Amino acid sequence: MISTIGAVAAGGAIGAVLRHSINILSLKVFGDGFPWGTLIVNVLGSFLIGLLVAWFDNVWQPTQEFRALLITGLLGAFTTFSTFSLDIATLWDKNSLLPATLYITSSVMLSVGALFIAMFIVRNFVS
Repeated sequence: MISTIGAVAAGGAIGAVLRHSINILSLKVFGDGFPWGTLIVNVLGSFLIGLLVAWFDNVWQPTQEFRALLITGLLGAFTTFSTFSLDIATLWDKNSLLPATLYITSSVMLSVGALFIAMFIVRNFVS
């Protein structure tokens, strides 16, 4: 059986590649005026973590290694709070205070909201 560290490493590699791919795609689609890629992965990642945590608590209890692969590895590498912080500093340094404020507010509210919505979906429609 795969070790927990191996599971985290494998999931982390996949999550990092997915995050990078979404960042590249969002730059092509939306341009570089706003950190859309980071916003997308943080909201989507929060939603997916909410789904998985609720699913694992209410429907299926996977092995610790599998939980580590998905939650700590894949989604931990996929979401980008450190990049979020850097994006805020970059907007701030450009004196883009309104976009920085909107970015902070929307990232936190949408990510936390997505997590609660995902948990609600699993708790009320699956279990």
